[in-house]
Amino acid sequence: MRYAARVEYDGTDFSGWQTQKHDVRTVQQEVERALSKVADHPLGIVTAGRTDTGVHATHQVIHFDSDAGRSEIEWLKGCNRFMSHDVRLHWVRQVDDEFHARFGAISRSYRFIIWNESINSAISRNYATHEYRDLDAGLMAGAGELLLGEHDFSSFRAAGCQAHSPLRTVQKFSLSQQGQWLWFDITANAFLQHMVRNIAGALVEVGCGKRSIGWFEDLLEVRDRTRAGITAAANGLYLVGVEYPPEFALPSQSSAVALWSEASGKSNEPTSR
Repeated sequence: MRYAARVEYDGTDFSGWQTQKHDVRTVQQEVERALSKVADHPLGIVTAGRTDTGVHATHQVIHFDSDAGRSEIEWLKGCNRFMSHDVRLHWVRQVDDEFHARFGAISRSYRFIIWNESINSAISRNYATHEYRDLDAGLMAGAGELLLGEHDFSSFRAAGCQAHSPLRTVQKFSLSQQGQWLWFDITANAFLQHMVRNIAGALVEVGCGKRSIGWFEDLLEVRDRTRAGITAAANGLYLVGVEYPPEFALPSQSSAVALWSEASGKSNEPTSR
C-alpha cells in the first residue's frame, strides 16, 4: 500500500532534508528510521522537494510504500513517538499507487521571513533572517511582482543546480510587513536550487536602496547568477505548501501557510501587495 504524509520540521539542527554519505543528521534519515520501526521493516520515503541545511517546513509532503498492515493513525502516532521533538507528521493518508510526492506535485509554496531591525532578535534568530538596514516593503513588493509568469531563472539558481531547465512559472507572489517582521510568499510549479534564497537576497538589495527595481528586472534578462548578489541565509525560509490534483483529496495546507502571521500575535492586518 502507498501512503502520503505531511511533515513539519524545525531545520535548525538538521543538515538539510536528504540523507548524506557522511554521518550527519538529516530529516529524511529521522523520518525513515521512525517509519521503519513502526513498519518493522526497512522503509524508504520520497519527498516533494529537498530543503537545505537550516531551512524549515510546515508542509513538506512524502510518500512511502508498506504492506505492514498499519492504520493511518497507527502510522501517525507511532512515527511521532519514535522521532525527536523537532520533526512531526501531521497526517497520514492511504493513496492510490499512482500518487507520487515529487512528480505529482503541481505547485510548491515558500515563505521567507525577515527580522528588520538594527539588532538581531535573540528569540527568532533561528527562524528569521536578520537584516539591519531599513527596508522599503513597497519597493520590494514592486520588484517581486516582476517574477510572475514563466521566466528563465538562471540568475537565481545555484551554481551546482542539477535541474535540466531553468524555466519556472511563478504563479503567486505577495509581500507583507508587520512592525519589524517582513515576509514574502511565493508559489511556483517548481523551484531551482537556492532560487527563493537568491530572490530574497536580491529583494533586500532593492529594499535597502542599494539597487533599483530596474536592476532586478534586468536580472531576469541577463540570466547570470554572478549579477544577482548574495544568497540570503537559510533560517528565514519555510516550505509551507505542496499542492496536488484534487482527486487525491489530501488535507488542506491553509493552516500551515498561516504559521508566522498567526505566531506574530498581531491583531492588525499586515500591509501587503
